[in-house]
Amino acid sequence: MMNQSIEIPLNKAKITLFLVGAVAFVFTGVFFAIEPAIFISPILRSEELIRIAGVAAVLFFGLGAVYMLRKLFDKKVGLTISEEGIIDNSSAVSVGLIEWQDITGVETLEIASNKILLVHTNNPEKYMERATNMFSRKAIQANHRMYGTPLSITANSLQIKYKELERLVCEELENRKVL
Repeated sequence: MMNQSIEIPLNKAKITLFLVGAVAFVFTGVFFAIEPAIFISPILRSEELIRIAGVAAVLFFGLGAVYMLRKLFDKKVGLTISEEGIIDNSSAVSVGLIEWQDITGVETLEIASNKILLVHTNNPEKYMERATNMFSRKAIQANHRMYGTPLSITANSLQIKYKELERLVCEELENRKVL
């Protein structure tokens, strides 16, 4: 049982790299949208499809860039493991405090070598209601449909390796079950 909180800061270097990548995709998308003829190839023959892909890239990666820029200047701790639970501030779909009494288990999901900690809960509606905007709400509802939980944590924007994050959460969850 922990006596003090464990605070894991956001990794500003990783966030900066993600921001640079997002901006590069926005610029590429702009070129796709305004000059689709340049990108015609045997695989992509439709200017309209190239233009649509460009607009989609600008919208998606533009939103990502805005989010990364906000996170770059975010003074909050990325993730806190405390007596009350896990306070997640590491992603666009974070829901704040996940209380220990609501957590029924955790598991690792790997998608394209990216590991995600799925946090299973006995009260998914409580956390889905906390979504702050339409994008977050749709994303956590999709998580719930596909993986059986709306709650997921990744170490991508945190100053911690995934294995260490998993170990810390599992240890504290196990300590809570003993009591």
